[in-house]
Amino acid sequence: MNTAMPSLQHPRSLERCITGRPTRDGAGVRLTRVLTSDLQQRLDPFLMLDQFGSDDPRDYGAGFPDHPHRGFETVTYMIAGRMRHKDSSGGEGLLQNGGLQWMTAGRGVIHSEMPEQEDGRMEGFQLWLNLPGRDKMCAPSYQDIQSVDIPQVSPVPGVLARVLAGQFLGTTGAVHRPASTHPTQVLYLDLHFGQDAVLDVPLPASHNAFVYTYRGHAQVGLSEAPVELHQMGILANDGDGVRLKATADSKVLLIAGQPLCEPIAQYGPFVMNTTQELQQAVFDFQTGRLA
Repeated sequence: MNTAMPSLQHPRSLERCITGRPTRDGAGVRLTRVLTSDLQQRLDPFLMLDQFGSDDPRDYGAGFPDHPHRGFETVTYMIAGRMRHKDSSGGEGLLQNGGLQWMTAGRGVIHSEMPEQEDGRMEGFQLWLNLPGRDKMCAPSYQDIQSVDIPQVSPVPGVLARVLAGQFLGTTGAVHRPASTHPTQVLYLDLHFGQDAVLDVPLPASHNAFVYTYRGHAQVGLSEAPVELHQMGILANDGDGVRLKATADSKVLLIAGQPLCEPIAQYGPFVMNTTQELQQAVFDFQTGRLA
């Protein structure tokens, strides 16, 4: 359905564009790391964004065998392909075309993400979302959401918004949690442009936000600054939302959240507030106490 779309008074400008760095992770999965550690403070509460996408099973076939996490959440959005999640807290699910996986590592979890296909395309994103210090040792949890359960809304003619998290135009996303318990208040939209269109998305001024163009071409703000294919555009905190202009068949992720403004201490798959907490996480993992 079409829903009345508010018009922005002061659209945010584009601060800068980032081109991801090719790398490998897991057991050799080829991917592009878009949000890297040097951007964690600027894009707080987001810690990392990876894009993976290949038609060659040699790039993804080995998957991500058992590995630990503590102190944050992983959000995996599958565009194409099939991947099986299993973790030490008992969570298990099949992530497939258009589906979403939301895992809260909390005090610790060991999990695997393994392909359930031997050929064809595997494509998607994994976002790391920080937890506030008070919640870093919470109990782990896992939520598996299939594509049919992700709400969709058409904010303007020719544009489809998949609301993965948060609220958009009165539509509650697949994941939505109260600010009293989850202060990051994440908005995660997958925007599909079926025709050339302009879309205004209101955002709280305090939220850090970025867009990622994974199909086609997009432009941001009154100046129509380009965010080219496979680029992340960091939005300046200087307006009441983002104005996106995109060509037909473009697809853009829009991700925003309230910063935690806490110290970030990271060592690989552990994200805490202090070095001492990191040392404890490593010790707990090495002695079998993590999960």
